[in-house]
This record gives sequence, structure tokens and C-alpha cells, in this order.
Amino acid sequence: MIDRDAALALVLAQHPNPGLLAHGRQTEAVMRALAGRLGHDPDLWGLTGLVHDLDYPATAETPARHGLALRALLPPDALPAEALDAIAAHNDEHTGHAPATAFDYALRAAESVTGIISAAALVRPDKMQGMAAKSIKKKMKDKAFAANVRRANILECDKAGVPLDEFLTLAIAAITDVAAETGLA
Repeated sequence: MIDRDAALALVLAQHPNPGLLAHGRQTEAVMRALAGRLGHDPDLWGLTGLVHDLDYPATAETPARHGLALRALLPPDALPAEALDAIAAHNDEHTGHAPATAFDYALRAAESVTGIISAAALVRPDKMQGMAAKSIKKKMKDKAFAANVRRANILECDKAGVPLDEFLTLAIAAITDVAAETGLA
């Protein structure tokens, strides 16, 4: 399996915009926290979160390839099949690769929740400081707020094995830990 430094170098080699890079780093943090909570390998889950959009700069105009084209960008044996499946499933509406495992659902929920938490932080005077699950749940009900965030994917946290309130609390804490490096401090 690829190590984190090599994974980050691969991500940076694709020249992602700062927002996409922050999204990958936040997804990594949430996935590590989820793995710890669910008894899975935090390195595997974290790396999967970090690289899940590796191919996005090249596939933004061809969504059916997003999540699948990254296999060609990874060295052989960089990630196990379960990670590649989770990455394909995070974009199932375009790839047709339906989520089936806790790993799949965790990635879908994690990468989606970063959008609404980041948007909430950007409109708060204290950014991430003091953010609570209750405020994110309220923002989720407002369809105009962070309108591109797939709220249904966030709700799939239950299928990964974590109830919504606990998932939001976990995600807020994980993103708070990387807030300074992802523009949310």
C-alpha cells in the first residue's frame, strides 16, 4: 500500500485547485476518525479519503470516468480493491458502481459532509471553533445552503454504522483538527 507522503505527492501532481486539495485532506481526516470509531485500518481509510478525487482534475468534464480513471494514476498495489471499490462507489450516480460495504458508505458520507461543514465554517465568525452537530443538521435542512452537497450521502453514515449525530460530531472534530491547513481556521 502507498504511504501518505507518496499519496499526497500523487494528489499534488494532478494540480488540484486549493479547494479540492482541502476537500481531500478533510475527507482523509474524517475517514481516519471513522475507521478508528468502526475498528478499521485508519491508514487505509485515510489514504482512500485523501486520493478519492485524484482523477477529478482530469475527469471534471466526464463524470462517468470520475472515480474510475484514478486507477491509471496510481502505482500498482497502491490501494487494495476494497479502497478502489469505495472510490468508484462515491460517484455511483455516474459510474454505476453501487455502494455495498461500510467502507463505501463511509467514504460517501465523509466526502459529502466536508462540503456542508466547510460552508458553515466560512460563514461563522469563529469558523470551526464551537461548531456543533445541531447547527450542521439545521444547515442540512436548508436546501439553498451549500446546495451542491449531497445530503442523502451524508445520511448514509447510518449504513456505515454511525448514527447521524455521532457522525456529525466526529466529522466536525476531525475537520477541526485540520482546519488550519485547509483554510478553516
